[in-house]
Amino acid sequence: MSIITKSLPLPISEEEIRLFIEVRFPIAGKSLPSDHGYGLCSAISHQIPGFHQEPLISLITASGFPDCKGLINLTPQSCLRVRLPVTKIPLIYPLAGKQLTIGHHKIQVRIPEIYPLKPASSLQARLVVIKGYMKPEEFEIAAKRKLEEIGISGELTVLSRKTIKIKRFTVVGFTTKVTSLNPEDALKLQVLGLGGKRRMGCGVFVSTGEEP
Repeated sequence: MSIITKSLPLPISEEEIRLFIEVRFPIAGKSLPSDHGYGLCSAISHQIPGFHQEPLISLITASGFPDCKGLINLTPQSCLRVRLPVTKIPLIYPLAGKQLTIGHHKIQVRIPEIYPLKPASSLQARLVVIKGYMKPEEFEIAAKRKLEEIGISGELTVLSRKTIKIKRFTVVGFTTKVTSLNPEDALKLQVLGLGGKRRMGCGVFVSTGEEP
């Protein structure tokens, strides 16, 4: 089924999109819950109260090796990745040196490095959440419509169902891939993401094959 919609005005300009960067904070610790997006957002907001009020900030949750107990074991390469306008670096930088508590787990945040966003023809998000769409067929239609609304051309594929726990609620989403992207649309998708809850790690796209 094809849906054609009129593109909506972007919340930021093309020039502002080019000023986005990714701040990567190495972390030290033993493990984290596999589903730690909400807990991590809460822990960061406790240290940086303005974090949850910034609509253009996106968070990529920590990577690690999953075990059979609902945890990921952290590695020397594990880090927290925050995408934001370069002008917002002073907001997030004080996270360096802090200890964060997520449930019963503690991690130490190290000094970050800053990376430019790079175009990629194929991008993937571990979990995309669109409110009201919990069946894969309906979700795919809604996700394609949202791509059209922000003026992104690409081939969208829904891969698998995933969930995120937010307080007492379980929110359903899907691993989503977008391919055949031109360089401009690839940067736009990395900046704007897709769907909601991007400060909890949802709807944030990385290069295909890269650990999200």
